Amino acid sequence: MTALKVPPGFVWGASTSAYQIEGAAAEDGRGPSIWDIHSRIPGRTNNGDTGDVACDHYHRWPEDLALLKRLGVDAYRFSVAWPRVLPRGRGAANDKGLDFYDRVIDAVLDAGIQPWLCLYHWDLPQRLHELGGWTNRDVAGWFADYATLVARRFGDRVRHFATFNEPNVATLFGYAMTWCAPAMADRDAYFRAAHHLNLAHGAAVDVLRDHVKGARIGAIYNMQPVHPESDTAENRHAAKVLDAHWNLVYADPQILGTYPAVVAGDFEPYVQAGDMARICRPVDWFGMNHYGPIWTRADADSQLGFAWGDNPNPVPHPDIGWPIYPDAFTAELKRCAARYRLPVYVTENGMGRGADEEKVVGGRVEDPYRIAYLKLYTQAMEQAIADGVDVRGYFIWSLLDNYEWGSGYGNRFGIVHVDFASQTRTPKDSFSWYADLIQRTRKG
Repeated sequence: MTALKVPPGFVWGASTSAYQIEGAAAEDGRGPSIWDIHSRIPGRTNNGDTGDVACDHYHRWPEDLALLKRLGVDAYRFSVAWPRVLPRGRGAANDKGLDFYDRVIDAVLDAGIQPWLCLYHWDLPQRLHELGGWTNRDVAGWFADYATLVARRFGDRVRHFATFNEPNVATLFGYAMTWCAPAMADRDAYFRAAHHLNLAHGAAVDVLRDHVKGARIGAIYNMQPVHPESDTAENRHAAKVLDAHWNLVYADPQILGTYPAVVAGDFEPYVQAGDMARICRPVDWFGMNHYGPIWTRADADSQLGFAWGDNPNPVPHPDIGWPIYPDAFTAELKRCAARYRLPVYVTENGMGRGADEEKVVGGRVEDPYRIAYLKLYTQAMEQAIADGVDVRGYFIWSLLDNYEWGSGYGNRFGIVHVDFASQTRTPKDSFSWYADLIQRTRKG
């Protein structure tokens, strides 16, 4: 393996999220989230899997942070569970929940690792959902109050904050479709949720700026090129619309102060005077999650005029078994840098595999396909840097095999294997590969 050419001070990291790893869903005062409710509805998740236990990180965090230190990363991106620190979403705070994150943050710092805290990774408190949740304009104020609690409690030790992770998934799949909580499939609810989430972002940026001296604030967007399934006028238009909803509906208003033109008219009924100024607040960095391109086709019967399409030429990579497109990663890094003029951190990139394909044999998990994927994609990032993109960090998804939302435990993204019956952790070959890449790159 050769070292990558990255700028001085480049941040190597790993990412997780609260609901996907913590478990302890009803312990120490934690309130229910919309995902606790959603995962119990028959047919909504693979095998009816829930995050009740997940990786049991709530109890096993010292072991997980020891793995993080062994990996040799500079930074750890995690999320705070809103219902763990505010069980009802607002009102009285839960001291035991706050204490848990105190312990994690202190241990991360003691390991010489930077904590990167994400305020929201899809786990809206259920009590707020019952009040309208993201469809209620008041949610921006509720989120600002939550951000204030987090800033005051952890801002003496945490400097890097993300307001949201992948708001496109949380809203598009949760309000226009039924793939994620709260599965409303309601066009009006979707537009309200998206706009109110943008307002919440702006309010949280202001709160963090006011309460945390030297805060470095951003948001995390899932950025993927969108292609028409076939080359027709209708499908090309569908691709533009999906590109707007998937890639631009959050980053554009939050950073540029406008909704993308192709959908701006749809948002007009929900925008009040002064809203765009409230949404567009100064941020310091752009978080980009990327896995690969997506395809679409026109669908007049869908909520937004498009449907997910099929790749018309799915040629698998010989070492991976899946069609992959690292050039699309380079192109998307270039597009984001040119459009938003911010330093970019790759906050998620990685590869999932079926649970039956990753077995512990002789104390080892061989995952050459993941190593091949990561090698190609980190080289694609290196190419973007060589072409002038200001990429300042890379966070692998994910440290641990975890609860993958609607896929339950049937899809493994971790570089550490988790036996969900025994909770035994086994670093995979990709863990050693990533640790070696970090060390070699640091040495130059």
